[in-house]
Amino acid sequence: MYLLDANVFIDAKNRYYGFDIVPAFWDWLQQAHEAGKVFTVQHVYDEIVASGDDLSAWIKAMPATFRIAPSPNDQASLGALSQWAVSSQNYNQGAVSTFLASADYFLVAQAHSRSYTVVTHEVAGSGSKKSVKIPDACNAVGVAWMTPFKMLSTEQVRFRL
Repeated sequence: MYLLDANVFIDAKNRYYGFDIVPAFWDWLQQAHEAGKVFTVQHVYDEIVASGDDLSAWIKAMPATFRIAPSPNDQASLGALSQWAVSSQNYNQGAVSTFLASADYFLVAQAHSRSYTVVTHEVAGSGSKKSVKIPDACNAVGVAWMTPFKMLSTEQVRFRL
C-alpha cells in the first residue's frame, strides 16, 4: 500500500497529468484507493486543501478514508523518526525543526507504523544540511519509498487513448 506525498498530486496537476489532459490518472488514484492501495495522510490533505484550487476541490471530493489521520499507534514511529532527526549530524537545527513541523514527518512516520510505501518526487542523498528529504528519513527508519512513476509501473497502470 502507498502513502502519497503532496508533491505527487501537485506536480501531476501542474506538469504532466493535468485534470484536462490525463483524467485517467485521477480516476486511477480513486480506483486504487477504493481497492485499498493508495492513501495520503491528513497533514498532506490539509496542505493541499489550503491552496483552494482545482486540486483542493479534487482531494475534498475523495472519500474521507483517502486521508489517514494520526493515531496513538503512530506514536512509536513518530518518536523513532524524531529521535533520528534530532540526533543526526546531517542537518542543522532549522532543518530538523522544519521537518518535525511538516507533513513529511507524519507521512514517513505513518508509513512506518503501517508498513506502507511512501511515494514522492524527492530524491535521497542531496547532502544539504538545510533540508531533511523524505527518502533520507525513510531510509533512516526502514520505510520503502519510490517515485510516482515507479508506483504506476509496479501497479501496471496504463493510460491509453
